[in-house]
Amino acid sequence: MAEKRRFPWLAYNWVSLSGAMIALVAGFIIAFLLVINAITPIRNVYVGIILYMVLPLALIGGLLIIPFGMYIHWRREQEGGKITYHRWPSIDLNNRRQRNAAMTFVFGTVVFILISAVGMYQAYHYTDSVRFCGLTCHKVMAPQYTTYQESPHARVACVACHIGPGVGWYAKSKVAGLYQVYAVLADVYPRPIPEPISDLRPARETCEQCHWPRQFFGSQQRMFNNYLYDKANTYWPINMLVKIGGGNRESPPFSAKRGIHWHMNPWITIEYIARDKHRQVIPWIRVTNRKTGEITVFQNVSAPLPQKVISAARPRIMDCIDCHNHPSHDFHSPDYAVDLAIFSGSMDRAIPYIKRVTVNALKKKYKTTADAYSGIADAVTDFYLKNYPALYSQEKGKIDEAIKASQHEFSSNMFPAMNVRWSVYPNNIGHFISKGCMRCHDGNHKSGDGLKVIPNDCRTCHIILSQGAERRGGTEKLDLQTGLDFMHPIDIGHAWKSGACYECHTGVEP
Repeated sequence: MAEKRRFPWLAYNWVSLSGAMIALVAGFIIAFLLVINAITPIRNVYVGIILYMVLPLALIGGLLIIPFGMYIHWRREQEGGKITYHRWPSIDLNNRRQRNAAMTFVFGTVVFILISAVGMYQAYHYTDSVRFCGLTCHKVMAPQYTTYQESPHARVACVACHIGPGVGWYAKSKVAGLYQVYAVLADVYPRPIPEPISDLRPARETCEQCHWPRQFFGSQQRMFNNYLYDKANTYWPINMLVKIGGGNRESPPFSAKRGIHWHMNPWITIEYIARDKHRQVIPWIRVTNRKTGEITVFQNVSAPLPQKVISAARPRIMDCIDCHNHPSHDFHSPDYAVDLAIFSGSMDRAIPYIKRVTVNALKKKYKTTADAYSGIADAVTDFYLKNYPALYSQEKGKIDEAIKASQHEFSSNMFPAMNVRWSVYPNNIGHFISKGCMRCHDGNHKSGDGLKVIPNDCRTCHIILSQGAERRGGTEKLDLQTGLDFMHPIDIGHAWKSGACYECHTGVEP
């Protein structure tokens, strides 16, 4: 009976047989799915997880079970006195069973290496894919994945910014991902997900792979399309020339012609110390002109840092992310979202008070998105049934479209399950509803001798070309060097000069 066996007798046990069956089945399924994927790319995120993560583990586990079973069988036979040798078994290829075992091992190893090579290559790319990052944990990453798809970087893979090139950061991200997997499975992840402030790779190694500071010069025209909260939803555009220049090496570091990207000038190093982990309160800044060797330290004279805190702190070197902190995950406020809906035509501006009504409906806190949908619909419908019944009867279709647009803006920017709202993640570009630029440019940061002040003059970064076209009656004659003086759409006197925009504007009706 033993002579009919094709493999060494130690391989004939239920443990090894089970391992062989697991490995064969897993290998067959992997090969089958790889062929299917080559013909029609797999779109389902869970099929990808099974193919590239679960099945390879099953295959390797099955292969490891085979020698483990042989070892257990050998130990049992030895303890029973059926075998007495303790030396390594001899290999004789003239023995048919040993020859079959050797050929099976060699052939199996080659096939395993080939499948593993293809699988590991595919797994590497799959775990770096946008679908894997955004859809593996639907609930957890829904806010980030949703806003990413509407961002200017929607065609840039998540890993291009969050990991970047090179093996080191790839390995670091995968190690960090192990705890994230545990946190999701154990349901101990934070809500909302904290911003990756401290462990994000330096922008010079990611952002600047595409955005080259040397090419930052000149200015860009930008139109801000705003609508007021009055009955007519008055259109109030602000047409600005934004000074983006100053990032190229040829720009004089302290030239009067510098622009916003002067902060990224290769000759300039800006360091700062923040009071909070979100870097929203910055009382201490050090500017080094490496071309002249000049070093200037600015402190917030209203709330300076004690010297012992400065000595113990490790200043952060400013880079792109300090201002562009949400280049791909910008959560729009109700005010901005409704302005966008009206400007794009998905909400009819002719409906009286449509901005005020929809913004007030969007700003409420809802337990679920379904509750928000019904709450928004009820709030808008009730307002027009009560105050404009004739209009509601006549323009019900347009009002329903406005409700749908509001619901869409809610689902795109607010996520009750993760406690995410526009106010959770401050946007540092600008200074309208968040401190942003005014974390430093508030007029309170002065050098030790008091001779230098970080400016807070509007014209430092932009000039106004026109504003409020409907009320002003067209573009006025202006000086392109200075532009127009800002005019608040609602007459509040000179109060806007003594305060900051974000002190009144919070993303909803002031």
